[in-house]
Amino acid sequence: MSTLEKIQQLMRERLGLSEEQVQPGQSLEAIGIDSLAVVELMFDLEDEFGVRLTDERTPVTSVQDIAAVIDRALANPEQLKQPASA
Repeated sequence: MSTLEKIQQLMRERLGLSEEQVQPGQSLEAIGIDSLAVVELMFDLEDEFGVRLTDERTPVTSVQDIAAVIDRALANPEQLKQPASA
């Protein structure tokens, strides 16, 4: 499953959105996701993908934008979460 597909699935499950609402080019604003919901979603995605997105400054306005941010984080070892030490 691609990053985009995982994000779409997570958005459907956690936000109660339909498959039509989470198409790649779909605007987050158009599907009723406000800035607070975007922040909460990004925290969920950090956990789901094991990355840190705290330094991300790219505007996120669509489902595809979210996938691009996650893909960049996955490609950057510095953004991968480190396992908690025991």
